[in-house]
Amino acid sequence: MTGSEVSPSFRLVYVPGVMPDKWVRIWNERLPGVPLTLTQVPPGEAVERLRDRDADAGLVRMPVDRTVFSAIPLYTEQTVVVVPRDHLVTAVDEVSPEDLADDIVLHPLDDVLDWDTLPGRPALERPATTADAVELVAAGIGVLVVPLSLARLHHRKDLTHRPLTDAPASSVALAWREDAHTDQVEDFIGIVRGRTVNSTRGRKQPDRAPQEKERRTGRDRAGNRRTAGGGRRGGTGGAARNPRRGKPRRRS
Repeated sequence: MTGSEVSPSFRLVYVPGVMPDKWVRIWNERLPGVPLTLTQVPPGEAVERLRDRDADAGLVRMPVDRTVFSAIPLYTEQTVVVVPRDHLVTAVDEVSPEDLADDIVLHPLDDVLDWDTLPGRPALERPATTADAVELVAAGIGVLVVPLSLARLHHRKDLTHRPLTDAPASSVALAWREDAHTDQVEDFIGIVRGRTVNSTRGRKQPDRAPQEKERRTGRDRAGNRRTAGGGRRGGTGGAARNPRRGKPRRRS
């Protein structure tokens, strides 16, 4: 490689709570010659990175603008409420929005849930981030509703969480610009979808060698069927007849 040549690379952004480690490991095993640059960004910034072509693909939270981006939904997370360990709702296995009617429900500015109406009572101010809201929950200021992965990401020993029913949920997707569907993007799609390393889907594969086609189909390039001994049969598919087959009969 000369000094002017640049090694191909793949730039992947992902939002907090998403764990791409397994997919990155498989990428490094399959494509060791293509470096993968992994960058965690705030939820609102991930799509902007893709829009500005600062990343090739992203693990983002839905929805995205489908007129600009292609997206493959990967999974939908359970929604939970984060509370202090001595909160009343810890006595039950799951919580409904009505159970939070008397609580201050914090609504951070980076909230990823699409609420029609937030349960509980609103706080005087919205925390700037989910991390700030978790600190307020620990201080006894209120409770917080988030996807399960964010509750685990900001886990504290003095806090716990319970599933919240009848609440919006957050879906995670692999997204990329429609006009930037490269071979590297297709490779990563194959990884997240569990395709094997030998899968040819999405890539234009070179034509098989004629010898390989003969071995696979049992026919040579002219279309004749090959016999077990390496010879060729005629186009009729039947065995060649021997005009002298058998002994001539004696005349009486």
